[in-house]
Amino acid sequence: MGAPKRNRSTYDKPKERWNLDRIKSDNALKDEYGLKNMRELWKAQTEISRIRGNARELLAGSSQESMKTQLIARLERLGIARPGASLDDLLDLKPNSILERRLQTIVFKRGLARTIKQARQLTTHGFIAIDGKKVNRPGILIEVKSEARIGYYKPIDIAAKKPTEQQAAAEEPAPVEAAPAPAVEEKKSE
Repeated sequence: MGAPKRNRSTYDKPKERWNLDRIKSDNALKDEYGLKNMRELWKAQTEISRIRGNARELLAGSSQESMKTQLIARLERLGIARPGASLDDLLDLKPNSILERRLQTIVFKRGLARTIKQARQLTTHGFIAIDGKKVNRPGILIEVKSEARIGYYKPIDIAAKKPTEQQAAAEEPAPVEAAPAPAVEEKKSE
């Protein structure tokens, strides 16, 4: 249980922290999935690493068959592993499989938001619900059976609004007319 002030970290930092190739690929994933910071990506990578470690352990040891089926069934329920997957298939998982199952990504893929960043904003501001219950955490993993029940909690119109003719005319700047030049009095030199 431990001390409440000293919670364990839910992610591991990369071993090669300043590797340029890793940084570029991580930034591409971060932008693709609209993640807030690298910590969210590291959580997904740590979870995949844990799953692959469990699969290696179950393959190497003569463990119970029930543990193997429990692990595979859990990953199938979350949609991370395809139905009928084996332990060997779990070794090929990538962080994308976790990132695809986040609420933020599913909201965007279902068309409830125009952009991935808007999906995050709608979720954190309380506009998204699962089965009628408001959810405001964009990083939670959604089960396959719950995916169809995602919708709006509050009514909202995210469609891009086209300005009407009156609004367009009001937004256009008025034509600037040339002001008459001020009259200049000539001074006579004496």
